[in-house]
Amino acid sequence: MFSQPGPAEIPSFTVAQLNREVRRLLEGHFDFIWVEGEIGNFAAPSSGHWYFTLKDSAAQVRCAMFRNRNQRVRLKPASGLAVRLRCRVSLYEGRGEFQLIVEHMEHAGAGALQAAFEALKARLQAEGLFDLARKRALPADLQTLGVITSPTGAAIHDVLTVLRRRCPSLRVYLLPVPVQGEAAAPAIVEALARANRWAAAGELALDALLLTRGGGSLEDLWAFNKESVARAIAASTLPVVSAVGHEVDISIADLVADQRAPTPSAAAELLSPDSQAWLSRLSQLERQLTGLMRRRLADAGRELNHLQQRLRHPGALLREQAQRLDELEQRMIRAQRQTLRQNQSRLALLQQRLQGRNPAQRVGQHQRDVVALQQRLQRAMQARLERARTRLAHVGQLLDSVSPLATLQRGYAILTTESGEVVRSAEQVTPGDTLRARLAEGRLRLTVERDRSKDEP
Repeated sequence: MFSQPGPAEIPSFTVAQLNREVRRLLEGHFDFIWVEGEIGNFAAPSSGHWYFTLKDSAAQVRCAMFRNRNQRVRLKPASGLAVRLRCRVSLYEGRGEFQLIVEHMEHAGAGALQAAFEALKARLQAEGLFDLARKRALPADLQTLGVITSPTGAAIHDVLTVLRRRCPSLRVYLLPVPVQGEAAAPAIVEALARANRWAAAGELALDALLLTRGGGSLEDLWAFNKESVARAIAASTLPVVSAVGHEVDISIADLVADQRAPTPSAAAELLSPDSQAWLSRLSQLERQLTGLMRRRLADAGRELNHLQQRLRHPGALLREQAQRLDELEQRMIRAQRQTLRQNQSRLALLQQRLQGRNPAQRVGQHQRDVVALQQRLQRAMQARLERARTRLAHVGQLLDSVSPLATLQRGYAILTTESGEVVRSAEQVTPGDTLRARLAEGRLRLTVERDRSKDEP
């Protein structure tokens, strides 16, 4: 008889334990996968990590691409851009959110170009164009080199700089071609054919050819993945060295050429005298290093598998901490904005209160008080002046009452001699003296006819 398990038999998880188990199941079930879609809600916080959603018409999924990976991305991501991602399936334990950890990003159209590249590569390989048996060794005594590249690109500058330093006597002829666009492949084919015609006719004693350009996207390098260019390289009677793009870029031209260099500068090093000995030694060391690395990697892989059973990889913890840090950063920004709004409101309130206590109002009141005091002072001065005038008039009257001029007004006169001496007695004059008489109104000049004694009437 079937019986259901009791509550004690059902395993119990915390939320963190459940999310951790789900993450392990997802990461253990899926290896690296390719996913195509359109970028949405793209964000690049100050930590340098990228966060966005990858969506199509029916669904979307959150993605995270950490700084150590996105620094190698050549395209500029933005919302609405169609991309192709190489990623791992995971879970962000902090929110229990399903997400993709992106390791590589490219334009969505690059997938079609890559498929065309692989198809042409397989076909040419089947024809034997990549076989080592058909590749020619570079001349040991290289004296004249033909360089097929753009005359204005960085590649020719790098090549000439290295050759000038290592072998100034080496003669270099530039066959200028466009290295990108629709006209590039036909121009490269023509330059290869022209260089071989010159060498065959003895017009130009070329020892080898260098086909090169700087790095770029798969679209930028597509001229070097054309079948016409590959067959022109294979048909060349002159040894051809290919150095297209950066070290990680592999083109069809690189595979067909007699020798491949990872960069234009490395090609110049390869073509310099005595480089074969160095390359041989380097190949030997590379093989030894590869063997050692393989053994070390095998040992490390076994040790890693053992440790993975016991300890979670710190990279996952760092990624989650990085996401947590970005969330805290956003929260801090929101809190700062809220604090700023509150401070702005408080400032407006304080400005209103300060306006109510504006000192201009008190100054106006003091000015009105000053005007009132000035008016009071003026009235007090007028009153005091009136009192002073009244007192002055009274004193003037008293003074006038004792003034000799007042006596003159009553009909008296003041007599003086010609010398101005006041005559107070008849004895002061003699008959014939001239006197002056001052009246209340006017003056008289008098002559004494006779004098009288004091007793005469």
